[in-house]
Amino acid sequence: MALPPLARSMLRQEARALLGRLARIKPFALQETMLPAAALLPRAQSAVERFLVLGRRELRTLIEGYLAWIDGPAGRTATPEEAHRRFVLLRLRFNVVLTQFDLFADVITQRSEAETGVWLGGLDVLAGDALALPGVYEPPPIICYLDRDFGAAIRRARTRLPGGGDNPVAIVRMPRERMVGSGIASSLVHEVGHQAASLLDLVPSLRAALQQRQRGGQAERLAWGLWDRWISEIVADLWSVARVGVVSTMGLMAVVALPRPFVFRLNLDDPHPMPWLRVKLSAAMGEALYPHPQWRRLAALWESYYPRAGLPPQVAAVIDAVEGAMPAFVALLADHRPPRLRGASLREALELGPRQPARLAGLWQAWNAEPAGLYRARPALVLAVLGQARADGRLDPGDEAALIAKLLTFWTLRATVNTAALCAEAAVPPALAA
Repeated sequence: MALPPLARSMLRQEARALLGRLARIKPFALQETMLPAAALLPRAQSAVERFLVLGRRELRTLIEGYLAWIDGPAGRTATPEEAHRRFVLLRLRFNVVLTQFDLFADVITQRSEAETGVWLGGLDVLAGDALALPGVYEPPPIICYLDRDFGAAIRRARTRLPGGGDNPVAIVRMPRERMVGSGIASSLVHEVGHQAASLLDLVPSLRAALQQRQRGGQAERLAWGLWDRWISEIVADLWSVARVGVVSTMGLMAVVALPRPFVFRLNLDDPHPMPWLRVKLSAAMGEALYPHPQWRRLAALWESYYPRAGLPPQVAAVIDAVEGAMPAFVALLADHRPPRLRGASLREALELGPRQPARLAGLWQAWNAEPAGLYRARPALVLAVLGQARADGRLDPGDEAALIAKLLTFWTLRATVNTAALCAEAAVPPALAA
C-alpha cells in the first residue's frame, strides 16, 4: 500500500516546520545581552555552545534523513502508521534538544540582571577555586545561578542530561536567600564537593571501606550502615569544611534550622543525614581537620537549640549509636586514601595548613592593616578568613555582606580582564609580539 499523498504532504510539512524552528535557535553569544563581567567564562561558554551545536547538528541530520526517507522508495510504500510513528519519534528528539537549550537558557538569562549577573560571575570564580586540586584532575567549568529554593543543588558535569548527552559543565543552583553573606561559602562549596567526589571516585572507595566495618554488635552495624547510606552527602560536607573552615558548619546550622520534628526526623530513604546529626558531624570533622575549641562550642550550641531529651526511644538509640562511632568514622574519612590520590590521604591532599583557625585569624588581622592582601588571596581562602572573623566576633554581618559583594564583583572583573588580556595576546602575530 502506497503512502497516501495527503499523509505524505502533511508529514513532510511538519518535518520542514521542525527545520524552521530549529533554525531560530541561535547561539547564546548572539542573543543574551549582559555586562562583559557577568558573562560566562570562555571555557564554560564554549563547552555549552559546543554541546548545543552538536545537538542541533544531529537533529538537523535526523530531520533531513526523514525527509529523504519519506520522499524515497521506502517512504512511498510505507503505511501511514509507519510514516507517522517515525515522525513522532523525531519530534520527541526535537523536544529533547529544546529542553536542553532551555536548561542552559534559564541559567544564563540571569546574567542580564543588574548586579546579580556580576555576582554570579564571582560565584563561578569562587566555585572553580574551591574545586581546584592541581595535578590530580582537570576540573570542569562551573556555572552558578539563583533560585528561590532554600537549599543549593548541583547538576554535575559529565552526568547524563534529560534526553541523553553528557552535561558539559557543572551547574550549581544557589538559593537567593543566601545572597549575600557567609552562607554562600557553606552552600556553594558543599555542592562543589559533590563534583570533587565524583572526579576522585570517593564514594565507591569509601563505601568499600565502610562495608568492612559493618560487623560487631547491633549498634556498631547500625551506625556504620547509616554512614554507608549517607556517605555521598557527608563527603560534600567534608569538602566544605576543609575548604572554608568554620563558616561551613555555621552555614549548615542556618540551613537545617527547622522545627524540632524535622531536625530529628529519621528518614532512611534520604541520602542526607538526620539534620541534628549532620551538624554534629560537621563540627566533628572540623575538629579533626582544624583542632580548636570553637567546634565543641558550636556542637554544644546546636544541642542547646535542640536538646535530645524526650526523643522517641528509636531515634535516641540511633543518635547514641552514630555518635559513639563518630570519632572512628571521622578518622576513617580524613585518612582515607582513594586510588585517584596516588597514595595521599584526603587530609594531605586538601592542604589544611593555611586554613588552621589561628592562621585565618592572623590573616584577618593582617588584611585589616593592608586590605590589598584580601584581594590578592585565593577566593576560597578569603571566605574561610571572613567566616573565621565572623565566628570570632570580629566581623559584623552587615559589613561581611558588603565586603562579600565587593569581592564577588572584583573576582568577576579580574577574571574578565585577565581573559581579555590572554585573548588579546593570542591575537597578536608572533612576529609582531617578538
